[in-house]
Amino acid sequence: MLDFWRQLDILSPEDLKDLRVTVIGCGGIGSPTVLALAKMGVPNLIVYDDDSIEPHNLPNQFYRITDLGKKKVEALGEIVEEYAGLKIEKRPERFKGQHPLSGVVISGVDTMGSRKEIWKHIKYKPGIPLYIDARMGGEVARIYSINPCDPDDIEFYESMLYDDAEATELRCTARAIIYNVFIIAGLIANQVKKFARAEKVVREIIFDLKTLTFTVDKERR
Repeated sequence: MLDFWRQLDILSPEDLKDLRVTVIGCGGIGSPTVLALAKMGVPNLIVYDDDSIEPHNLPNQFYRITDLGKKKVEALGEIVEEYAGLKIEKRPERFKGQHPLSGVVISGVDTMGSRKEIWKHIKYKPGIPLYIDARMGGEVARIYSINPCDPDDIEFYESMLYDDAEATELRCTARAIIYNVFIIAGLIANQVKKFARAEKVVREIIFDLKTLTFTVDKERR
């Protein structure tokens, strides 16, 4: 049983008791994010991913060597239960709109095509007050926190939904490293905390660990 007393002035279980969070993609972004959310007290977590764990996933995703070959959602479910005592809702499938979404939705997918598919199913959905889309490449990341019913947010976000062919192509050996995904997970969890406590949510966060630059854009309530 987790005792949250050291964080009560930052975030209380009472702030989270009705919060539902769905994480789509349980790889480099999704796996540490789900654990961070569980450890800070989010009670209702749903995770989607149809992939299995391969050796190249182990250095930059939150999985164990003994998880090789397992479905990511199954292994993540075991890890979260062991580390946080929480059972997550596991969906070992690619999200294509087959289930209605509600609450906070977080995208941890790795293609623009997948992002467009998710966006198609959450745009103008009043039951989804916050959509977080995290993107990473090497030591760089962008995190968008969007109200999918707000016209200004919609216009802004859709300007960032380019095709996969337009995305910067990184070498296979320069796409991910563990300290980057931990930072991304922490920032996503912080955005969820801000939302839960009705604090200002930052619409765009960009950081580059090579140059140690960090920028934010257009805060809103």
